[in-house]
Amino acid sequence: MNRTNWSVLAIAVGVALATGWWVGRSTAPETALSADAPSASAERQVLYYRNPMGLPDTSPVPKKDAMGMDYIPVFAGGEPAAEPGAVVLPPEKVQKLGVRTELAVRESLAGAVRASATVQVDETRQFVIAPKFEGWIDTLYANQTGMTVQKGQPLMALYSPELVAAQSEYQIADAAARRMASADPASAATMRQLRDAARARLRNWDIGGAQVTRQGSNSRLVLTAPADAVVVEKLVVQGDRFEPGQTILRLADLSTVWVVADVPTSAAAGLTVGGEATFQTPSLPGERFSGRVSFIQPIVNAASRTIGVRIELPNPEGALRPGLFGDVDLTGTATDAAVVIPRSAVIDSGTRQLVLVQTAPGRFAPRTVRVGARSGDRIEVLSGVEVGEAVVVSANFLIDAESNLRSAMQGMDHGAAPPPTGETDTPPVKAEEAPAEPDPHASHTGGQ
Repeated sequence: MNRTNWSVLAIAVGVALATGWWVGRSTAPETALSADAPSASAERQVLYYRNPMGLPDTSPVPKKDAMGMDYIPVFAGGEPAAEPGAVVLPPEKVQKLGVRTELAVRESLAGAVRASATVQVDETRQFVIAPKFEGWIDTLYANQTGMTVQKGQPLMALYSPELVAAQSEYQIADAAARRMASADPASAATMRQLRDAARARLRNWDIGGAQVTRQGSNSRLVLTAPADAVVVEKLVVQGDRFEPGQTILRLADLSTVWVVADVPTSAAAGLTVGGEATFQTPSLPGERFSGRVSFIQPIVNAASRTIGVRIELPNPEGALRPGLFGDVDLTGTATDAAVVIPRSAVIDSGTRQLVLVQTAPGRFAPRTVRVGARSGDRIEVLSGVEVGEAVVVSANFLIDAESNLRSAMQGMDHGAAPPPTGETDTPPVKAEEAPAEPDPHASHTGGQ
């Protein structure tokens, strides 16, 4: 009996040793592998998966967006925090959109400005024909609007009873002064004073240099053109009666014209009186007219937010007709060295101005910028972009539409929740589902 028990015990011990050796051999590599696994997984631990288009949307598990693009894994310590509203595009998408960037540089702007402009009449070369006495238009020589007249050319012949009386007084006084020139000094002086008074009356009516002729018992005053000009407005016809001060004709000398440009307030700071200017219009292709800035308006146009800049241009051939539209290139003073980017990089939403800055390959971050002076296709950036940063100059609007940038910014403005950092999806245990605490007396119940 004892020998049998010892035999059974020996066999059991042998089987146990063999089993232990075999189990230990089969699990040793797995144990070693599992010992190394935590360090490897810790190096590439996925925190969460973020939206490939930069939207404030994350997922704890791999997924695809509505366009079929895979969400991008974010590893622990493997990626710096992205700027708010950052847009991420895969390389093939960047190439397909034709995204092109340029570096922001520090340079001075030349101060050149291009603005739309209009040819206008030189206000200092306009003339109004308005007699200072009443009468009738006996003959109207300048009887067509747009008619060209030369200096000294007759414009009209006027008849006025007042003019007849004044002219008669002058002629009588002049004749009497001549007859009494050899009389006593007092009488001669009196007649000269009467003659001078009659002449002054005519001069007060602007008749001193006019041609006065006699036609029987009627007196006719012929008014002539004060300069080479064009009849821009005719307000009467032959035979009309006119009152003192009534406008009959308006003339304009077009040998010199004004070109008035509407310059944005942001671009007018570098312009000065005397600066060079060049005007061109589609109505005269291939022709350029050079002049200088003669005046800069001190008041801003409230409707267009522009400043009027006036350029005087010679117009001997009359090619520049008032009313023509065109463009004017103005040369201003150069600005101080500042951060400058292409104008195409700026997205103006109406309420603010944005640029897309490339922070990494395929990653674009929107920046709110404050811009300054403009020159051609270059613009000064006062804040928002630093020298050396790459800004998107082409396809920036496509990126904006492709990535729903506005939605991302709106989500950011509404305080989107921060991305998860490894939390599990296990819902919290409700109060009614919590397990009851064990009864401390339960273990003693069965023993009683």
